[in-house]
Amino acid sequence: MRAYRIDRPGTPDGLVLHHGDPASPGPTEVLVKVHAAALNRRDALILSGRYPLPARPGVVALSDGAGEVVATGEAVTRFRPGDRVTGSYFPRWTDGPLRPELADQLGCTVDGLLAEYAVLDEQALAAVPDHLDWAGAASFTCAGVAAWRALTGGARLLPGQTVLVLGSGDVSLFAVQFARTLGCRVIAVSGSTTGAERLAALGADHIVDRRRTPEWSGEVRRLTGGAGADLVVETHGPATIEQSVRSAAFHGQIVLLWVVGDRPAALRITDEAYAGSLATIRREFVGSRADLEAALRAAAAHGLRPAIGREFGFDEAPQAFRAFADRESVGKVVIRAAG
Repeated sequence: MRAYRIDRPGTPDGLVLHHGDPASPGPTEVLVKVHAAALNRRDALILSGRYPLPARPGVVALSDGAGEVVATGEAVTRFRPGDRVTGSYFPRWTDGPLRPELADQLGCTVDGLLAEYAVLDEQALAAVPDHLDWAGAASFTCAGVAAWRALTGGARLLPGQTVLVLGSGDVSLFAVQFARTLGCRVIAVSGSTTGAERLAALGADHIVDRRRTPEWSGEVRRLTGGAGADLVVETHGPATIEQSVRSAAFHGQIVLLWVVGDRPAALRITDEAYAGSLATIRREFVGSRADLEAALRAAAAHGLRPAIGREFGFDEAPQAFRAFADRESVGKVVIRAAG
């Protein structure tokens, strides 16, 4: 079995290909032949040594991946050989609120899915809908669940309400698609022509060009008749938090999914932007296995497929990381397993 391990984070050659035998599953574990894995922003940060949570030395990379069950332990009841499965970002967080003792992450503190075979506890897996190919099935674990949780983890969104997304990153692309399945109108802020085209193709009703309109909250308010967005999926914070607050409806929700940036937020609680509003700011960090399963059910019900940007072969994993870091495409960067 071959697997890519992060042996030297923060170095150009930190991703190292290892050879070995597949592990045998324990009593409650499942052996999965991985068919595809996908990259997220956190994976690039882990490899570069800039992720807030230190990676375990030699950890198998990537939280996102999907494959076929080939063997199970004697106590496994949820899956059998031949089932199509994907891993859950937090393998020990099945439902309810996240607690510190459940915070292990695939591809960071425990082995991930950039390997030809992976062994995971049956509780860390979710079934894959039939309509998804392997690239699509491998793309939900992090960005897909984060987007789903952003839209469904707070006050209920109603059909006809407005969702605002920032940029054309993977979470924003998923958020556009999920928001449309919920009957919501979508406004997207983008500084990329290619990104704007992809956002529109996925269903965004309005695109605001932040290059032409740096203070884009005014345009969001114009497009909503002055009311503002009912929910803002804030993926660019803290630099954009003030504009997000100014874009939010009086009782709106601002879902903060990212808090790493080069400059701190300038918003003060006494600023007119927030003091004159009853909008709420809440944090989300991916989600539980139950959230993953809910997102996959929604995808199956609506035939939703992730936006795929580029695909690489297993031997091209280092190139895939470089392409992701260089933002060479819009959509998920997928690595297909050998065979």
